[in-house]
Amino acid sequence: MNASMGEGYRKWLSQERAAAELLNVVYDLWLNQGVELFLFRRSLKDTPLHMVIRYHKLSRDVSDVTLTVHDSLEIARALQRMNLPVSKIGIGRLGIEWKKRQKEEKSLEDFLHRTLDPLIKSQQELQEKDTVIYGFGRIGRLIARKMIKSTGLGKQLILRAVVVRKIDADQLAKRAELLRNDSVHGPFYGIVETDPDTMSLIVNGQRIRFIANSGTPDQIDYTKYGINNALVIDSTGVWRDAAGLGRHLKAPGVDKVLFTAPGKGDLPNIVFGVNHKILNGDERIVTAASCTTNAIVPVLKVLDDRFGIVHGHIETIHSYTNDQNLLDNFHKKYRRGRAAPLNLVITETGAGKAVAKALPRLKGKLTGNAVRVPTPDGSLAILHLQFDKDVSVEAINNALRKASIQGPLAEQIEFSSSRELVSSDIVGSPYASVVDGAATIVQPEYRSATVYVWYDNEYGYVEQVFRLAKFISRVSRPAYHIALEDMEGGA
Repeated sequence: MNASMGEGYRKWLSQERAAAELLNVVYDLWLNQGVELFLFRRSLKDTPLHMVIRYHKLSRDVSDVTLTVHDSLEIARALQRMNLPVSKIGIGRLGIEWKKRQKEEKSLEDFLHRTLDPLIKSQQELQEKDTVIYGFGRIGRLIARKMIKSTGLGKQLILRAVVVRKIDADQLAKRAELLRNDSVHGPFYGIVETDPDTMSLIVNGQRIRFIANSGTPDQIDYTKYGINNALVIDSTGVWRDAAGLGRHLKAPGVDKVLFTAPGKGDLPNIVFGVNHKILNGDERIVTAASCTTNAIVPVLKVLDDRFGIVHGHIETIHSYTNDQNLLDNFHKKYRRGRAAPLNLVITETGAGKAVAKALPRLKGKLTGNAVRVPTPDGSLAILHLQFDKDVSVEAINNALRKASIQGPLAEQIEFSSSRELVSSDIVGSPYASVVDGAATIVQPEYRSATVYVWYDNEYGYVEQVFRLAKFISRVSRPAYHIALEDMEGGA
């Protein structure tokens, strides 16, 4: 190596080599044992070398212990030698605990066996769940991407079919292209092939049937396609109440329905991580609320638990959606008929009222409104809140930062202290909520605060839908992942 490159670059190359070896172990565990390794809430699967190195720098935000790529490689190799169940394992958490306690331990292997003993004993034979996506728009296609990437050994949700209004060979080819390439989220890193003879896409070796249905959901017999006991994920928005969504259940081969929008009536609106445990397993129709509700509820819960919310207002700065017009035209709702790429459009949102379904304590305490803006993805919720207790910028931010690192909402909340964060930085974020800590404003004399919460209203929401889908299908993996104080329930 050229001596002029310096010691710093030699260290960088050493980290890159270790990261490359680490990723080899990551894929061996994933493909052969169904074990997914995480580093501080971030999956190492499909992660570039430089991001593996960057993620390790997060150890400074989590602990006073610095974790290196070489540390993680040592732990991953030891995990590779163990007989682990299908699971999610946070090697960041393991690495920090090991470095703190290694002088007291006999060996790394002994530490790992003892630490992961509850997870190993919890192993159960997961049964794959047939899944159907009903509607193949923005949300439907992102759910398909997520599900295909997460197949692994096939022990969880298996995408068997997609239902659209019409399908022929030409439309199948266009659907394939929309799956391959997305103007917002970029290319899908997989192999997508068409089989017009069976009206199927073959994606990374998985056959996905496309079923045409222009009528009601009960007109399909899924058993004719070998699909049984299926979860139907309805992303159309056509049917919103129990009667309408219940038509899915009349179709042969369907077990449960998950609706990717707020449901009407008494349907359970679930924000995963906050109120999913109210489900007893007998529910056959569950709704995943809205992207905005999923973004604000985790943050509101943390702040209400810590400071007590008296009342507040939520203003959503929301990217435009397919519901709006590209150019001025008639629309049944006020203002939404005006050209979405050219205007700021004030419109209503039900997020304020929807919060009460997930957090009953806040019923009647919040109002809400929305402004649609000329961006295709990446939104912002501004929470104006008054509290029971004294607040400060430091107290607000510390509560949210802690919640993002450990505890039951660590997969839902990300905390950013960057003063340069903008909406395009949020696109592709897997978190329901990204708290902009640098923007927090407090009026201590009024016990009030303004908190800014970013969210990818497409991808971040899909991650929440996927977590909920696994939970109600009982295919969640046991996890040793985020929370530093105890074992998580699964993911």
